[in-house]
Amino acid sequence: MQEFLEESLTQQESLLLQPFITNSDRAVFGLRNLPEVVKGALFSRYSRSDKSLRRILLDEFIKAPEASFARIVGGGSDNGADQLVAIQQAEAFYDRVLIGYGDDSVAELGGAHLACEGISNIAAKALEDSRLGISPLEKSTRYVPFNRKINGRYRYYREPSIMASSHAQRYEATLDHLFDTYTHLIEPLLSWVQQRTPKDTTTSDRAYNNATKAKTLDLLRGLLPMATLTNVGLFGNGRAFEYLLVKLAASPHPEVRNLGACMQQELDQIIPSFVKRAKTERGAQYSSYLSTNWGRTQSLAQKHLGQIQPPASSTVQLVEYDPDAEVKIVAAILYPHTDLTFEQIQEYVVGLSSQERVEIINTYVGDRESRFHRPGRAFEQIYYTFDVLADIGAYRDLHRHRVLTQERQHYCVRHGYVVPTELEEANLAQTYCKALDYAAETTELISQDLPDAAQYVVPFAYRVRWRIKLNLREVYHLVELRSSRQGHPSYRTVAQEIYQQINAVHPTLVANMHFVDLNDYALERLAAEQRIDTKLQQLNQNQVKDNCRLG
Repeated sequence: MQEFLEESLTQQESLLLQPFITNSDRAVFGLRNLPEVVKGALFSRYSRSDKSLRRILLDEFIKAPEASFARIVGGGSDNGADQLVAIQQAEAFYDRVLIGYGDDSVAELGGAHLACEGISNIAAKALEDSRLGISPLEKSTRYVPFNRKINGRYRYYREPSIMASSHAQRYEATLDHLFDTYTHLIEPLLSWVQQRTPKDTTTSDRAYNNATKAKTLDLLRGLLPMATLTNVGLFGNGRAFEYLLVKLAASPHPEVRNLGACMQQELDQIIPSFVKRAKTERGAQYSSYLSTNWGRTQSLAQKHLGQIQPPASSTVQLVEYDPDAEVKIVAAILYPHTDLTFEQIQEYVVGLSSQERVEIINTYVGDRESRFHRPGRAFEQIYYTFDVLADIGAYRDLHRHRVLTQERQHYCVRHGYVVPTELEEANLAQTYCKALDYAAETTELISQDLPDAAQYVVPFAYRVRWRIKLNLREVYHLVELRSSRQGHPSYRTVAQEIYQQINAVHPTLVANMHFVDLNDYALERLAAEQRIDTKLQQLNQNQVKDNCRLG
């Protein structure tokens, strides 16, 4: 596994960090001996900073007097010894339980924070594909520019099989060109964005600068290839990590398999009792099963469908829904409040008038004052299936939703790419498209010999196709969140389309979806940044009041 450590630590810094991290010189490492409040705050900063997690921990926690780090953690050698004994006792206890009962759910009682740094977006998506038990947080392409070099080289994964092939020079030239284009367009595009949306007198410099920078990076993220190196922070329970390690071992990508081995090494230091089965014969057999079945199914799919050409399709297509949805929803609403069978209730609901059904639905949903007031589990009774074709950037964002089913096809260049209209208006689209076209040529060239590895070349602007199956309750959550003003325009379009297509077939069921935003905005992040200003002012005022009381 390639390790891009962005900076080395001094001996003193390594000693300061030693009690709290599993290693000080490798790209994959874990956190230990830290309270949950510290770990949560640490990973929150991680996604919006260009620093490594070790550097954030040093600069903003350990070395920052205002953080009261020593007091929160609890210094002192006696305390450290007691903590070590407690950890050893807990591990011994869980070993006995796991061996004695073999209950998988026991492994959910132990958790770990893990940082995976300098990994490609291919690997990041493999980590984030887990639905439950793992909570990922990735370095943001909106708040952090990806154009910094290390030792004169851009930060992208140099895929070993490509680098060992005749395509190595073309691979690096293509990715360097993508990053060069990204870098050269930042300043002229930022100037254009600021000219197009000048700051008004009510907006702070901080809010305006952050909003215009976010808009610029949003517009240019399509140039970033899947090889782009990123950081991913993970928190998960032992059972989820164990299953994730097994799946990573079955990946067709060597980087992902190596990443899994590195994660196993670090988790063995934090929650060894909960992840030990991933490296047993049973774990290896399961990985082999997943890999073998994937390969066989892929061959059959090519045999049956390989000669069929995909049609030009819309961004979002509703391909399956339940025509009896309203009856089933109303029956599910009434079910907990009676001792009748579900079948009896459904038979009764069929005889109700539309007005009576609407009354029941509206009463159940109640007065929603914000999108956080979500309907109950009765809305999980029915499902919708969508076929989505959108740019990889949108997929990366929507992929984060875990309480649903998502399956993606290969990253490829066959479906073309998306050009933001703002780049056309700023007269920068030609340069943008030239880099993307060159990347497509390289992808197709490499894919003739190395089809899996060629996916590393594909830029985020290219479209990918994936399937989403979700229940109505999750529709409320996804659509209202992802259509909100501060969202990226590409995934806002997908969320808006999902809403409009369900509204066309089931208007009664989405009538209470009051927080869908169908508008367009010039600066998506501005309102959110202004709200941050308000919160900062309130915090400052509270601090002044506290100081006055203490004085």
